[in-house]
Amino acid sequence: MKPLSAMTPQEIAEASARSLWEGDTATQELGMRLEAVGPGTATISMTITAAMSNGHGTCHGGYLFTLADSAFAFACNSRNQHAVAQHCSITYLLPGRIGDRLTAQAVEVSRQGRSGIYDVRITNQDGQHLAEFRGHCRTIKGTHIPEG
Repeated sequence: MKPLSAMTPQEIAEASARSLWEGDTATQELGMRLEAVGPGTATISMTITAAMSNGHGTCHGGYLFTLADSAFAFACNSRNQHAVAQHCSITYLLPGRIGDRLTAQAVEVSRQGRSGIYDVRITNQDGQHLAEFRGHCRTIKGTHIPEG
């Protein structure tokens, strides 16, 4: 791997994502796929299974939240600084259905000092807008890529 000082912001985002992915068993076990990552952005997808359905026969909201939260995590950790969620909220617009392939796209809205705000839009395979998530993060000690 190149030294950190020789890496582009995109290379830093990709290396940070690889580091974060290695320990993220929740995202992996739910069958999520990291589709893209860049400085302050991330896109993750997941297929809704029968095990993710609720009593109404639609996707349980907790799985939608988890998908959005994972995209948020990869976006806010994309600059080689450990970041954790401080506050998150979600608005559900349409139900997810068993078999739907959902995509969560996270975008950085603001990053000031140790705080960041990210918006995540969840859509299905038909482009329908299912949910909108806003996450606030706070950086903590630690980096994903060694400084040396």
